[in-house]
Amino acid sequence: MNLKIMLRFIFLVLVSLFIGTATILSAPKSDLWPRWQTHNAENNEVIDHSAWQIFLEKYLVTNPLNTESSAISGINRLRYAGVSEKDRALLDNYLKNLEGTAVSSFSRPQQRAFWINLYNASTVNLILEHYPLETITNISFSFFSFGPWDEDLLSVEGVELSLNDVEHRILRPIWKDKRTHYALNCASLGCPNLLPQAFTYLNTESLLEQGARDYINHPRGVKIQGENLILSKIYEWYQADFGGNEEGVIKHLQRYSTNKKLKYLHADDLEIEYQYNWLLNAAK
Repeated sequence: MNLKIMLRFIFLVLVSLFIGTATILSAPKSDLWPRWQTHNAENNEVIDHSAWQIFLEKYLVTNPLNTESSAISGINRLRYAGVSEKDRALLDNYLKNLEGTAVSSFSRPQQRAFWINLYNASTVNLILEHYPLETITNISFSFFSFGPWDEDLLSVEGVELSLNDVEHRILRPIWKDKRTHYALNCASLGCPNLLPQAFTYLNTESLLEQGARDYINHPRGVKIQGENLILSKIYEWYQADFGGNEEGVIKHLQRYSTNKKLKYLHADDLEIEYQYNWLLNAAK
């Protein structure tokens, strides 16, 4: 390899690393895709998520706090290596059924559960397609991309969609609910739990509340070390959804936290650090 080619290669690697870092530090903004605002409040039909529920019951491993080492205690993990061909087909068929659903004709509660389940099931399916791997960020569809989130992996009502479209152009801007961040799972240890229940129009509210409580009261979400408050990077990436500043973030955390010390803290009293663990949420 001559010097010119080598320098060009080094330059491309450095650019790639810079873009990946920039992507992590500047998460997508909430940006409404008007195409998906259509809904029918009079439609009482129910979208079937039973196949996703069956899959979760078979392969999701839940870990109550203090039952294992602190590294994995309280983090739900998936037995990717144990998924049978039959259940791979079950998951694939479930996703095809969702993609074939005329979701715009359903009510808002049905739509919300639809998009959350579609995101989570698609993420699990994506991991299975590339397993084994150490982290979802290793799945890349171009030299400069960080992870799979911008790739058009889905098609609903004939429209191609990426996971980022579902999260940042549909769920966040339409429902404007900060708890959305606790519903979506990115197959990583640092992420809010993949819950053992499929979302439905009946349980969405309770699951959003559970997701917020579980994450905020787990060290990967919120941890106090002396004068330092260590938070998940979710609260840095999406600070706009949590009040727009660190004080707003803390007020949100205080609503769900059982830590009495956190209840009386203010942003000015603390050194705030942010962390995130991208390792795969795979069960052993």
